[in-house]
Order: sequence, then structure tokens, then C-alpha cells
Amino acid sequence: MPAAGSAGRAAAPGTAPRPTGAGADGARGRGPVVAALMLGMALAALDGTIVSTAVPQIVGDLGGFSVFSWLFSGYLLAVTVTLPVYGKLSDTFGRKPVLLAGIVLFLLGSLLCAGAWNMAALIAFRVVQGLGGGALQGTVQTIAADLYPLKERPRIQARLSTVWAVSAVAGPAIGGLLASYAHWRWIFLINLPVGAVALWLIARHLREPSRTRPAARPRVDWPGALAIFATGTLLLTALVQGGIAWPWLSAPSLALFGTSAVLLAVVVVVERRAAEPIIPGWVWRRRTIAAVNLALGALGLLMVAPTVFLPTYAQSVLGLGPIAAGFVLSVMTLSWPVSAALSNRVYTRIGFRQTAIIGITLAGLILLAFPLLPYPGEPWQPALIMLLLGGALGLFQLPLIVGVQSTVGWSERGTTTASVLFCRQVGQSIGAALFGAIANGVLASRLGSSGDLDSVAHAVADPSSLTAGAAEQLRRAVDAAVDYVYMGAAAAAGVALLVLVFVAPRRFPVIADKPED
Repeated sequence: MPAAGSAGRAAAPGTAPRPTGAGADGARGRGPVVAALMLGMALAALDGTIVSTAVPQIVGDLGGFSVFSWLFSGYLLAVTVTLPVYGKLSDTFGRKPVLLAGIVLFLLGSLLCAGAWNMAALIAFRVVQGLGGGALQGTVQTIAADLYPLKERPRIQARLSTVWAVSAVAGPAIGGLLASYAHWRWIFLINLPVGAVALWLIARHLREPSRTRPAARPRVDWPGALAIFATGTLLLTALVQGGIAWPWLSAPSLALFGTSAVLLAVVVVVERRAAEPIIPGWVWRRRTIAAVNLALGALGLLMVAPTVFLPTYAQSVLGLGPIAAGFVLSVMTLSWPVSAALSNRVYTRIGFRQTAIIGITLAGLILLAFPLLPYPGEPWQPALIMLLLGGALGLFQLPLIVGVQSTVGWSERGTTTASVLFCRQVGQSIGAALFGAIANGVLASRLGSSGDLDSVAHAVADPSSLTAGAAEQLRRAVDAAVDYVYMGAAAAAGVALLVLVFVAPRRFPVIADKPED
């Protein structure tokens, strides 16, 4: 089958027959598996949005307001640092056992969260959830690529994108309803029946491809996995907590960054000596994979601007309530899956790289348009920008993911997919730290030494405590801070564009689908 942007046609070592869904009976066999993948993705996608609206009830019941942010940070850390490990394990032992183990671990964490007796226990159990969430995110995307040949792959990716879109809109509403009319513990208990159905569908219907058993028993690089886990945990803790729990140049920040650097050197040494490294060197030696990793890392960075800062802008500058502010952001999730689903009509004509270049160029221009909005403006104006941004990013992200997955065989696809998702997650953590520092700096210069994101959040939550003049000053300061953040996000889009132009190959070396596929 002719593939857009392909430079090679020979099958690479490790290419294997597809699991259920790619053969003659694929249309019948892969339906239950796709349903299971969508349910599994829904578990991971709903997790953050559904919990966020119940924080007041959780804190009121368990206490621990000073550390509640770790409900999200702990989960994020666990997901991010385990992605490379699960990717390698799925290439070594198969997707099915890794996904089943991930679902079981996620459900165990959900059950433990529902029974948490204080905030420390809830945070610890959220980490357990994250350990399962890492398997869900990476393995679902890998199986999706296994199920469909290149020409049909946008179909499943669009469905998974739709799951994220629906979760972004429905999650806060579901969380609020459960917290208000039932109990916040049901936010975690509701995962159990959904996960049980996904578990049953995967166990019953997903058939792994037949592979030649290796002469020697596969060895797992546990020292490398432990070193990667420790490095990622310390580095992400420094990025997430820096400037919030402690100043950037304080002893805790310097100690965490310094230890992370030492452990990173240990990772390099361990991985070079390992027979089956968790992060093999070819992930960065192959231009296509390295370029996509860097480009999607920049995507994770720029996505912090709308997802973190736009709701505050909508509430404090536009005067919207929390629900309306959420909808200003959520319109982006309406155009993203539509654009992603239609992107194959573009990249089959001009190639993966050129399609992504068009998408990220449009995204950069749209981000630069945000600071040009009038003050205070109307809600439809930032909503329109988010709608256009979602369409542009759909053209950018999906062609890169589909393209990079199509350049490797079955035995390398899990590692490749995990590396891409890992870089995007790290980009988000870096973006949160970088743009948080930028916003705090602008707020401090406009509001004085007391101006920071925390004080703004409290003022937005209780505007009656402000005089008319102070409220107007606050609105203008937030407007300026978010403008600078969006300009930073546009710069991140520029970095992604430079990577695609100067690092990515002109044509992706796509492996042709087998005739029986």
C-alpha cells in the first residue's frame, strides 16, 4: 500500500503479524478490542478532570489543604516515569499482559483511594493509580497502531482523541455531581465497573501476534528501570514544586536538580551496558524518532498555556464562573479530534512532515493572536482562538504519532510510542514550571511583591474582598501575565517548527504494511 512520506518499503526486523483486527476477520474481531481501548483511555482521561472539581469536598473531609496539589502531581509523576518502562515491557512480553496489569493496578489504586483515611494516604494511593495509568496511556496507543494499517490508523486515533475531548467536557460535571449529591469517594469507585468491562474485553478478545520464541529468556533491565524511575521522580518533583513549595534557587531545588543530573549520568552508563535497555540508544539515533520526540515535547510545553492559565484568565479578566470558564477552554477539544480525523487526507498527499509543519505554523500564529485580544474583551474571542488552536494542533500531533509508529516494526513500537508520550509529559512539566515563573514575575511587577498565582487564585475565589480599584488592577495584571505566557507558548511552537524543518527527515521511512494486513 503506498504510504505518504515513505522512503522505504522493506519490512524491518521485528515486524510481526497484527493481532486481532488486522486480518480477514478484523472488522468483526477488533470491535470489542477498540471498545476496551476507549474505556481504558477514558479511565486515564477522566482521572484529572473528574478529581479537580471535588477538591473542596476532599479537603473538607480529609484536611491537608497545604499538600492537596500532590493529588495531581503524584499521579503525573507516576505516569510519566513509568511510560518508558511499560513501553519496553510491551515490546518484550507483549501488549496484553502489560495492559491487563496496568488496568488491575489502576483499579486497585482507585479502590484504595476510595478508602483513604487522610490526605497522605490518598496521595500515596494516587501514586498507585498513576503506576497503572502509565501502562494505560502508552499501551493503548501502541495497540491502536497494531490494530490498524497505516491508511486506517487515523480512524482509531480520532476515536481516542474524541475520548479525551468528551472527558475534558464531561469530567468536571461528573465530578461535581458525584461530590455534591453522592460522596467524593464515588469519583474513584466509578472507575471499578468501567475498568472491569475493559479488563474483560481485553482478556477475552485481544489476541497477540504469534512470534518466534527467543532462544534465551528475555531479560528485563531492572537497574535501568529503577534508575530512570528515580531520575524522573526527582526531576519532575523539582519542576512541579519549584517556585511553589520553595524558591527556585533554594537548597531543595538545587539539591533535586543536582541529584537528577547525577542520576541521569547513571542512567546513561547503565543503559549503555544493558543487554535490553529500557531506553535504547536508537530512540535518539534515528532522526525521525528523535525529531518527533523533540517536537511533541514542545507540544507538551505549549499546551500548558491554555490548559493551566486560560481558566484563570476567563474568571478574573472576563468575569466568568468556573463552569463557563471551563467551556471556553473545552471548545479546543471539539475541533482537535475533527482535525485529527481529517488529517490523513492531507498527509497522504503531502507527507507527515509537511502536514505537521502546516499545523504547528498555524498554531504559532494563533497563539500570537491571543495577546492582540482587546481588554477585557468578550468570551467568544478567546473561545474562537481555542477552537482554531485545536484544529491546528490536530494537524500537528496526529500525523507525527501515526508517522513515527509506522517507521518501526511490532517489536519496537511500544518503546517508540512510550518515548513520544514520555517527552510530551516532560514538556508539560517543564512548561508548568517555566510559564508559572513567567506569570509570577509579571504579576509581581504589576501587583508588588505579594503578586503570584496563589494570591490571584484566592482573590478570584473571593472577589468581595477586593476594592474596585484593586479588582481592576488585578484584572489587568492577569491579562498581561497570560499574554506573556501565550507568547512563550508561541515560542515553543517555533521550536517545534525548527525541529521539523532542520531535524526531521523530509520523508518518514515508513515500513510497508504486509499484504495480509
